[in-house]
Amino acid sequence: MKVTILEPKPDEEDEIIIKCANLDENLLELIRDLKQGSSKLNVYRNSEIFRIEPEQVYYFESVDQKVFAYCRTDVFEIKSKLYELEEELPKQDFIRAAKSIILNLNKIKSLTPAFGGRFEALLKNGEKVIISRQYVSVLKKKLGL
Repeated sequence: MKVTILEPKPDEEDEIIIKCANLDENLLELIRDLKQGSSKLNVYRNSEIFRIEPEQVYYFESVDQKVFAYCRTDVFEIKSKLYELEEELPKQDFIRAAKSIILNLNKIKSLTPAFGGRFEALLKNGEKVIISRQYVSVLKKKLGL
């Protein structure tokens, strides 16, 4: 793949042109990411609202009809449902790890096989997350294992 970057003339607006023989899913995902830009998440703790980058989140977990964003040391509530987050988050960085968990792949320190075909992910903040066996194949594919 060839990448060319040209500086626009002063009277021209920024433009991205994509030439490709095949518009595959990876390219469509890249286009969606470019259109969305850097989207921050609105998260809540007590009566305060915070705006954070998705990259700050280690994992999202659904508990008792609520979704929580677990960061390095903080936990926030988020109003989105897991399936909505799954659509919005960068697919190269986040995967569904269990029915109730979306995991940030960039926050994994190590992986260990666990009982019953599951994996245990040790995160960089010391927390452990179980990856259910139905999502292990997706994890292996994403990590090239």
